[in-house]
Order: sequence, then structure tokens, then C-alpha cells
Amino acid sequence: MNIYDQLWQKVLVELENTLEEETYQDIFEPIKSTHKYSNGNIFVLVQNDFVKNRINRFYLLKINDYAEKLHPEKVRFKFVTEEDLIPEETLTSPERDLDKKYRSGNLNATYAFDNFVVGKSNMFPFRMAMKVADQPGMVANPLYIFGDVGLGKTHLMQAIGNYILDSNVNARVLYVKADTFIEDYATLVKKEKMDDFYAKYRDIDVFLVDDIQILAGAKKSQMEFFKLFDYLYQQNKQLVITSDKPASELKDIMTRLTSRFEVGLSVDIQVPDQDHRVEILKRKLLNETSDLHDINNQVLEFIASSFVTNIRELEGALKRVLFYCLTNNLDLSIETAKEALEPLLKTKKTSNSLNENNYDKIQSLVSDFYGITVTDLIGKSRKSKYVLPRHIAMYLIKDSYNIPYATIGNLFGGRDHSTVLTACEKIENELKLDSSLKVAIETISKKLNNNL
Repeated sequence: MNIYDQLWQKVLVELENTLEEETYQDIFEPIKSTHKYSNGNIFVLVQNDFVKNRINRFYLLKINDYAEKLHPEKVRFKFVTEEDLIPEETLTSPERDLDKKYRSGNLNATYAFDNFVVGKSNMFPFRMAMKVADQPGMVANPLYIFGDVGLGKTHLMQAIGNYILDSNVNARVLYVKADTFIEDYATLVKKEKMDDFYAKYRDIDVFLVDDIQILAGAKKSQMEFFKLFDYLYQQNKQLVITSDKPASELKDIMTRLTSRFEVGLSVDIQVPDQDHRVEILKRKLLNETSDLHDINNQVLEFIASSFVTNIRELEGALKRVLFYCLTNNLDLSIETAKEALEPLLKTKKTSNSLNENNYDKIQSLVSDFYGITVTDLIGKSRKSKYVLPRHIAMYLIKDSYNIPYATIGNLFGGRDHSTVLTACEKIENELKLDSSLKVAIETISKKLNNNL
């Protein structure tokens, strides 16, 4: 057994320990040895294009990370089929041309499964997105992905489209933001060119719609989207939709449309934890063109602990630190990172302080209105005289600031996401029937606005 076969066997052990048993047995168990070594690349022969594409899209980065840790020299694995071996020059598996950033259907070519950093907060959405990409129209239709801004919804959605195109170049994939849909509909209706509209939106196999909440209030566009949804769904075309909230919480969107969104599968992307954020920064470093790739882990942990809720902010903070150190010819340390980020952190601290004070203000005003203490409001007692004010305070914070349910739960003694969601939905429903509740909330809201 040569040294590259030995390395492959070590990688297989790592994969067996980290992957689900069924995945390992289906994909990696049959691959016993390497094919050849050339110019730093270890070529491995696999059964067919399906296995090759699956490894290249989902596992190649992990495999090469293992190789880097287990082997003293810099090597990379490449997976090929028998067809790739003839002629010899085609040994390297075909890869997407990333010099061309955009592909047909408005897809961003850089959004792929293999550069989506997976952690506890997004593991389930990631796995379901892979299944949908493997079998469009068969697994979950529609797939509804929701979560706060900047957590990777668009990346995951477009990764589905890119994977489908990689597997079938003839697939008709279309990605649009909801505001583009509204604009297209309004423009083509006005020009009496609905045939052009139908040609764009109906003659497709996969429909990816980003930020569906933008449809709120656009009644004519909603009706057209409803008809389009049914048309594609009945033909078993795959639909993927993203939003900043669950379908049940979408406001000013017709109920029969939101109910369609719930027919398939809804998955939510949560805020990444500290370890996950550090991994995101490490992956971002690999894509940076600067010379500062070898960064102390403590610096990454500092950045990750300072920018918690938004991946875009997190990556932007890293880039700012890199440019700051390069421009000023400084060593990269926690001290220089703090210098670089000081303006951002000061603004963030002020904003967070204002928000926290406002949350406290809502809790205080609700408590005063109902004649209870804030301690009772956020406490564990389930007496009705505390429960209603508690639910109202949760509802007002959500309605005023639209922060995650889990964050609101932390403001009320560490209650979980579902408890806050149920409370907000209950108040929203009762407002339609209970005039005294409506008056109470309007009174509290008026006092809140006068105090801000």
C-alpha cells in the first residue's frame, strides 16, 4: 500500500466517524484505494458521476481539510470516473467557471453547498436543501427557508439552483427577489405583454424566490404569484422560498397564499453559535486575497464574540481588520483588531444600549399599566394577572423591533422560542375580537412613543 492509499484510509476513518452511517456506506465504503498521484493531486476513482458530483459538492472541502492535517505535504484529493480517464488530460473533474460570476437564471455562481459553513444553527436546513437539490420536485415542495437578515438564506437557496444546473445543464432554473417579481408584473401588465411574463415565469423547472415578505400589500402581484405557484406546483416543478419570518407571521399577504407556503417543508436558520462563527471567519480567510491568512485564533474569537447576529456584519468586520492592518503595516493582534473595529463597536454598543433600554421601557410601561412589578412580569408565575401583561409585552417588543423570538425569550427569564411565538400569535388573534385589549395596547404604545 503506497503512502497515498494509506492517507486515503486515514481520511476514510475520519469520514466514518463524522458522517451518518448510511451516507458513509453509500458513498465512501466502496472506494478502497487511490488511482494516481500527479502534481500535488491525489486522484480517486469513483463509481459514477452522481457519486463524483456529490463528493465534490458536499464533502471535498472536508476531505482536503483532513488530508492537510494528516499528511506532511500539501496535497489535494480529486475524484474522477472512468470516463474522466480518457483522455488522460481530463483527469481533473470539470468545475464551474467562477470567473463568470452569474449563470443562467440569475444565479450567483459563487453560492455553492461546499462553501456554505454548516453548524448547529443551520444543519437541518442545509441537509434538506441538499435533498431538494438531489431530487427537485420530489422531497419538499415548496421548501420554505426563513430566518433573520444575513444568516445565509440566499446562499442556501442559490446553492440548490447551482447544484441542479451542475447536474443537468438543460434544467431551467430561475432566481428572483420578490421585488423583481412585482416590478416585472407591473411593467408587463402596463405594456400589455403578459405573454412575455408567462414565458419568463412559467417555462421553468425550478423557481427560487427570495424575500417573499416584500409581497406584503401588493395585492395584484400576490394574486398573480398565487396563480403562478399553483401552475408550477401542479406540474411538480420545484419551488424554494425565503423569508425573514415563518409563513404564519407574514402580514398583508393573502391567507390562501401563505397556506400554500406551508404545504411543503419550513426550515429556519438560527443565529450561529461562537464556534460556528469562528469557522465562518476561517472559511472567509481562505477566500481573501490578502497575505494575512495566518491569524491567531484569539483574534477570530474576539471578532466572533463582537458580531453575533449577522454573518454579513461578521465577515465585514474581518475584512475591515485585514485592510486596517495591511494599510497601516501593523501586526494582526487583538489590540489592532480592537483599534480597527472601534468605530463599529462604539456604534453597535450605543444601538444595543438604546434597544435594551427600549425593551425595558416596554416591560416597565406594561407593568405600570396592569399594576404589577417587572419582576412579576418576567417571572415564572402562571397566574392570569401576570400572563396577559407578559404576553402583551412580548407582542409589543416583537411588533416594535422585530427581533428574534429567542432574543425576546431571553428578556423574559430565558423562555424558549415557541413560548414567545405562541404568546405573540395569541395577542394578535385576540386583538381582532377584544376591543378592550386593543385600547390597552394602543394606550401603552402611545405612552411608549412619548417616552422615546
